[in-house]
Amino acid sequence: MERRDNVEVIEAVPVRKWGRLFSAILVAIVAAMIINALITNPNWHWDIVWDNLFRKEVLRAVGWTIALTVGAMILGIIIAVTLAIMRRSDNPVLRWVAMAYIWFFRGTPIYTQLIFWGLVGTLYTTITVGIPWTDIDFFTMNPNRLVPGDLQRTMFIYAVLGLGLNEGAYLSEIVRSGLNAVDSGQEEAARALGMSRSQVLRRIVFPQAMRVIIPPTGNETISMLKTTSLVSAVPFTLDLTYVTNAMGFAALRPIPWLLIAVIWYLAVTSILMVGQHYIEQYYGKGVKDGNVDRLSRRGKAKQRRSRQAAINAAGTTHDDPFVEYTP
Repeated sequence: MERRDNVEVIEAVPVRKWGRLFSAILVAIVAAMIINALITNPNWHWDIVWDNLFRKEVLRAVGWTIALTVGAMILGIIIAVTLAIMRRSDNPVLRWVAMAYIWFFRGTPIYTQLIFWGLVGTLYTTITVGIPWTDIDFFTMNPNRLVPGDLQRTMFIYAVLGLGLNEGAYLSEIVRSGLNAVDSGQEEAARALGMSRSQVLRRIVFPQAMRVIIPPTGNETISMLKTTSLVSAVPFTLDLTYVTNAMGFAALRPIPWLLIAVIWYLAVTSILMVGQHYIEQYYGKGVKDGNVDRLSRRGKAKQRRSRQAAINAAGTTHDDPFVEYTP
């Protein structure tokens, strides 16, 4: 046993966790088997994947998919904030309208809603904007020709509307829970200082609620990226899933083209996850992270030694821990 300054230093040995070691080895073996199956099986046709991963049609489809995601999330966030504020309103009409909206869009499948958006031209031959119950009309449009001469761009608008309106119902509950997480006493104090209700929301409530709102909103954004694969119900045929499926079946090789879609979805999702991480860090400033310490065993031991060295250097302890002091 080592002695320092006539004091025996005990070298603590961590308890061996054999169950954790065994499970880690087992998981590593299973992961290696999966990777080996992916690499060695010729039926995956990795040569086709790498040859077409950056094909012009695929890159264009990735761009349309990202555009769908961004457009739907912007619309969904606007609707969500509006609905959350309506739910908190003292006006019962606003509250019940918001609840009815959420009930409808959360209670019906998104695929069914997208099909209805594709059939808008069947339901309404013309869309007229004007003053109700009068002969004053501002303009009239053909619902199948919102973008003249380009049916797919018209379907893109309907796809964004369908995705955004549905997403707004889910995000509104996230926003409402974030607003409710802020202590009501802060709102009362702000009102006592003479702030209006809108000022209280902008300056007091929303900045603090963002820490609660951001993580689930990031998850919803990632989920929206994958939900765009359903827009063929509109029908919008320029998204990544539809394009890769069509090209795969045309080439009689659907599996490698599905892998191309998987790789691009994973790439965009990874970028979104990194962005979400930094946004969470920004709005989580000053809040202690409750996650488990991720230091390695050697790092934890080094941290303990450095702390003990700092205590010893401060001179607040005695070399002999058994010395009794009398007041």
